[in-house]
Amino acid sequence: MKIRKATPADAEILRRLYHEHLTAYPPKNPADIALWREKIARFESDAEYHLLVGEVEGRVVSTVTLVVIENLTRNLRPYAVIENVVTHADFRGKGCAAALMQHAGEIAQSLGCYKIMLSTGSKTEGTLQFYEKCGFNCRDKTGFVKWLEKPAEYPAQFSRRYGKFAVR
Repeated sequence: MKIRKATPADAEILRRLYHEHLTAYPPKNPADIALWREKIARFESDAEYHLLVGEVEGRVVSTVTLVVIENLTRNLRPYAVIENVVTHADFRGKGCAAALMQHAGEIAQSLGCYKIMLSTGSKTEGTLQFYEKCGFNCRDKTGFVKWLEKPAEYPAQFSRRYGKFAVR
């Protein structure tokens, strides 16, 4: 598998990956693809933002986002956050995401990061075991999420299933 930073030319396949293989509630009216391209171009030029893609036979099948954050603790060493780990369903279990996670870890280490944080909305045992195999644990930190808005695309049962939103 070839690993590289995403380019604006990847916008359509990334949108499909995210909407079809990551979220249970894709937006009913997705953002214009031109906006996706603009945002990916900004990511591509940002030395601390790594939108990585994995290609198999020229086809993007997996992606991971790694963001490096400057810091004043740990002797001014940065840390990193991983988000949006997604692999096309036809390629799961074949090492694509594991290779991307390994590469993301190497980038973070090369930039002097002292840790990588990751959160997942998944409660699926296989997903949690995957992250543990990648070297992450759920014992060292406690994570919290504060939702700033309830996306209009979420069905009514979202509030009952995941808790109430307080939108002001």
